[in-house]
Amino acid sequence: MSKASPPQLSAAEVAEYLRQNPAFFVEHDDLLADLLIPHQSGQAVSLVERQVKLLRERNIDVRHRLGELMDVARENDRLFEKSRRLILRLLEAPDVEEVIASIEDSLRDDFQVPFVSLILFTETQRFCNTRCVSHAEARSAIGHLLDSGKTLSGVLREHELAFLFGDQGSEVTSCALAPIQHQGLLGVLALGSRDPQQYRSATGTLFLSYVADALARVLMRQRPQPALQAR
Repeated sequence: MSKASPPQLSAAEVAEYLRQNPAFFVEHDDLLADLLIPHQSGQAVSLVERQVKLLRERNIDVRHRLGELMDVARENDRLFEKSRRLILRLLEAPDVEEVIASIEDSLRDDFQVPFVSLILFTETQRFCNTRCVSHAEARSAIGHLLDSGKTLSGVLREHELAFLFGDQGSEVTSCALAPIQHQGLLGVLALGSRDPQQYRSATGTLFLSYVADALARVLMRQRPQPALQAR
């Protein structure tokens, strides 16, 4: 059953209410900025009316800006909560296989990232269930993307996407890339999207950097230890 529409007040009823409550706008002075009260000055626009118009426009602009900031704050809260859950999963993982599964599952399911690539650069040690390449191969393919040591986002070249995402690279139109580096452990964590605008800016890269830093330390702790030489 649909709700009945609230009764509409007539102009006379509003006027009578204000007449009986002369202090209404003293208690609700925030409404004054939304009222349109022409100032009689002939055909010219008075200074007072112009000032009120400018204040009203600025008030609307401030409200829009505040709304945008609130949207960003809510999105950051969501990213923080997802990142927190992911970090806890990494810390609780008993072995390397579970660490890698946790990072890939969380990014795909919780963060809704369609393309995830974790690549480690190593000459000798091998981590199970993830791709490992030599430092020379990584340097040849994406070396310039790693020179800054910072998380990057934007549109990459075809051969860079092919290196990061393999056969799926042709489907990726924007990418965010975070270096993994800690005590000699090197690698890269890349996120890809079919949306060319998804990773056009630095939005969200702070959280990706945070996740990559935590992942590097967890992998360093979980890395396979070299066998002890017999005496």
